[in-house]
Amino acid sequence: MDRIVKIYTDGASRGNPGPAGIGILIIDENGKDIKRISEYIGNTTNNIAEYRALLRALEECEKKKIKTARFFADSQLLVNQVNKRYKVANEGLKPLYVKLMGKFMNFKDWSIKYIPREENRIADSLANDALDNLTQ
Repeated sequence: MDRIVKIYTDGASRGNPGPAGIGILIIDENGKDIKRISEYIGNTTNNIAEYRALLRALEECEKKKIKTARFFADSQLLVNQVNKRYKVANEGLKPLYVKLMGKFMNFKDWSIKYIPREENRIADSLANDALDNLTQ
């Protein structure tokens, strides 16, 4: 399968650190949903939640044999670190970063781009749904 998919990821933490969730939207080249993921990931920081969302998206790509993808996230820190514009100084992020970069090696072609939160509404909503469902 050599299609180009778009993947929107978001992590949310209430309390920072606090209860955290991830949201992922994977769409095909025609804009149709391939998968939506909304998962609670326990207590962590917002930045770790952002990393965990991208990692979970990469795991989903492995399952679906997706080798070409365009990733979008509203975390400037995450995007700039993955694009090697910023160093990863936080000790909690370093092992996640190493894992991410290893998984990106399995792709034929990929990119990650920062987008404003308004353009990431669905992934943001999925991440928050995971947290909202905790209290119901």
